[in-house]
Amino acid sequence: MTDDEPRRGRRRGRPDTRRVILDVARRRFLQDGYRAVTMRSIAAEADVDVALLSYYFGSKKGLFGAALALSANPAELLARLLAEDHALDTFPEQVLREVLAAWEGPQSGAALIGMFRNAIGDDALGALVREALEGEIVERLADLVGGRDARRHAAAFTTVMAGLITARYVLRLEPVGSMSRQDVIRLFAPQLRLALGMPVRAGAVRSTRSGTPPPGRAYS
Repeated sequence: MTDDEPRRGRRRGRPDTRRVILDVARRRFLQDGYRAVTMRSIAAEADVDVALLSYYFGSKKGLFGAALALSANPAELLARLLAEDHALDTFPEQVLREVLAAWEGPQSGAALIGMFRNAIGDDALGALVREALEGEIVERLADLVGGRDARRHAAAFTTVMAGLITARYVLRLEPVGSMSRQDVIRLFAPQLRLALGMPVRAGAVRSTRSGTPPPGRAYS
């Protein structure tokens, strides 16, 4: 085996390989957009075997998240939830739990907030993030929902989540900014159900002041 051949997914003598791949990926994503960029094209420009990209990042979603320095990648988070085959009936609560945990993590939260703020002020980065969200999140959600208006429902779901994230973590709007996770789930899960075209459970929307979940449902 030569130094130019992959060994268990790595090249010997190239400790900077991962950094080179990330530099190429970030530039290509910003230049060409999320959908146009392929793993093979990044590997070719970085002069590495495409297997190395899978070794380091797992998938295009993983590479995208790493290129933006995200320790918690929203697209990968959603892909994992969908792969776990959650019932659509509990999907809003599951997403809220995972998203709140990611955005409030000591490392992942700072990276996500930084990306969000940068995307607002940087047109190229904002367009890239928007394209990735539409391609990896909205379309996957539409497949989950199904039906003629599936994409509209998926886009509405994503919009509600984006509004929550902006209010809670970027603008720190009260009372959402200081609510407990349980109260956020209790307040926003019904809105996400409506966005997906699902019926809202009777009694689901009630004052968070009591801290009592809807009848027959306990949120952790």
